[in-house]
Amino acid sequence: MNYNSSVTSDALSEVLQDFRLSGVNYGRCELRHPWSISFPKQPLLRFHFVSKGPCWVHTEAEGWQELGAGDLILLPQGVEHRLASSPNVTENSLSACQVTGHGGNVCEVVQEGDGDISMIFCGSMALGAYALHPLISLMPSIIRGCDVATHDPMVNPLLEAMAIEASQPRMGSATILSRMADLLTARLIRCWVKSHDTSATGWLAAIRDPHIGRALVAMHRAPGANWTLETLAGTAGQSRSIFAERFSAILGEGAARYLTRLRMQLAQEWLAQNGMPVAEVASKLGYESEASFARAFKRVTSASPGAVRRSASGRTDMEFGF
Repeated sequence: MNYNSSVTSDALSEVLQDFRLSGVNYGRCELRHPWSISFPKQPLLRFHFVSKGPCWVHTEAEGWQELGAGDLILLPQGVEHRLASSPNVTENSLSACQVTGHGGNVCEVVQEGDGDISMIFCGSMALGAYALHPLISLMPSIIRGCDVATHDPMVNPLLEAMAIEASQPRMGSATILSRMADLLTARLIRCWVKSHDTSATGWLAAIRDPHIGRALVAMHRAPGANWTLETLAGTAGQSRSIFAERFSAILGEGAARYLTRLRMQLAQEWLAQNGMPVAEVASKLGYESEASFARAFKRVTSASPGAVRRSASGRTDMEFGF
């Protein structure tokens, strides 16, 4: 199978063109000081937009950071974090909040009281393009919109429009805010990619390589295809030996090992998040039998596919998901 005809020479642009976000859930929060909400680690991207403060965010990597009106933060890997009206507020406020669904995937979260009002719009998003998963893993645990806004003249106007929409809720405001958040998140990720990592090795270097990048895009687009070193080298437009040497030099591992890790990462997501049957996962990833897939999965993850699927089905949903 040869993917030369469908993959451009600029693989990074090709990957970014494939960028798709699907909003899983959103919440418009109106909270009165003192308040504090903890967000557990999740496999989805998270964002928080502050329409009106006070608001602080805490992550293990960065500690406490103060956010002002108009600030948007993105947590690409969905790391555990806490939002609070002040760093010294530690008690979780969820039990005191009234959560009202507005249909679809949008809800409103209100905490009554006498303190200052914080208005925040929060959301979780799923990444639709497999090719971007390694990119997301390279990003910092938290990104502030204002830090990358200089690389995209559209970011600040979008932030201002979100602030207006969030502060004056009208019919359809939550839906409009969710669409703005999708667009902003996509642009922030694109800004970060274009302004970071000029090293000669690693995934970003590989995707920017005119040959290796084409092979990477093809593998991520069709992880279950019957890839061999010959077909990948053909996609890259190189000889087998040159491709194998170049791939290992940039990524630090061979193409076969990379492809196996990619497949097992996808398998874990499909089993744990979607509850997909093991046989279906094996088929989608190009394995001839469920047994051969199970052996590869356990070799890479040290767990059986069935155990991962069963543990996921036994978990309960979060109190609210944004």
